[in-house]
Order: sequence, then structure tokens, then C-alpha cells
Amino acid sequence: MILSGKRILEELGKRIIIEPFDPKRLNPNSYNLTLHDELLTYEEVVLDMRRPNRVRRIKIGPEGLVLNPNQLYLGRTAERTETHGFVPMIEGRSSIGRLGLFVHVTAGFGDVGFCGYWTLEMFAVQPVKIYPGVPICQIFYHEIQGDYWEYSSNKYQNNQDIQPSLLYKELNPRGEEERRLPLEFDYGQGE
Repeated sequence: MILSGKRILEELGKRIIIEPFDPKRLNPNSYNLTLHDELLTYEEVVLDMRRPNRVRRIKIGPEGLVLNPNQLYLGRTAERTETHGFVPMIEGRSSIGRLGLFVHVTAGFGDVGFCGYWTLEMFAVQPVKIYPGVPICQIFYHEIQGDYWEYSSNKYQNNQDIQPSLLYKELNPRGEEERRLPLEFDYGQGE
């Protein structure tokens, strides 16, 4: 079940934190998050899942920035969110999608307990000009049923900036950065 805008407001400051919060961006069943003023692009020609890839930081000035097709841009929300007891999800706004801009290529599904800024995987179908502070996506919340443990990760939890892929931490052959689950969940040798 998806939370209504009124329920989001009731949970604000308790199980849902959105900082900063602007009541004008509250929708009937979601909240509009805005674009921060920086992006990252990968500098590698071929991205390697097993290694950190070099990135370049780009500032989005008040005059805007044109995103080019066939280029992945990593951005982030200006808002930090924290969610307890609900599953947060983000989706691009339809007004943004109608300009041919995808704001999260695959990763709109969050985990209960996630705290931090949302990294956006932005891809433009054709050149499109973007601006800092534009309402870029919307967050909405699902109720969760059954026992659960909250997300905790040494990769993305409590992030302070745009997060490029840290998949290499999972693929580390020595297993130094293995995903940690509570002790009561024993899944054997592999996941």
C-alpha cells in the first residue's frame, strides 16, 4: 500500500525525514525531490565492475547545463531522506520524462532504513537543459509487511555526496567488503 500525502505529513519527523522539507512539494501520494547543483560523469571508456572508475565533477550553474545523449550523468537530490518502517521509492516526474530525461536508469527502489541523499542515474534521449533546484523526481513510500531488518551498508548508507557505483566492494575476491546481515539470517556460503 502506498502512503498518501497526508500520511507522509503525519510521519514527517518520525519515521520519515526529508531535509529540507517544503510543503509546496507535497503531492497526493508523493513528494517532489529537487536536483543538487553538481553531477558526476565517468572518465573511463570501458567501465569495470571490479574496480573503482574515475569520475569528473561538473557544476550546474544558475544558467543551466545541457545534458547530451549517450552519456550517463550521476546526480543527487538536494534533500537528504531517512525512512524507517516504510520502503522508499523514487520515480522520475512525468514532466521530466516528457522531455526525454530518465532520472534513474534502474535504481528507484530503496530499502527500509535507508538514510542519505538519492543518487540519480540520468540519461537524456536528446539534448536537454537542466537547472539546479528543479523538482526532478518524486519519492513515495510503501508499507512493509512482516519482520524486517533495516538497511545497513558500508557502501551507500549515510552518504554525503553523489555515489558512483561501489559494486567492486561486493566483487572483491578477498571478500573484505562483504554485505553484512544480522546474525539470525544464515544463508549459507553464498547469496
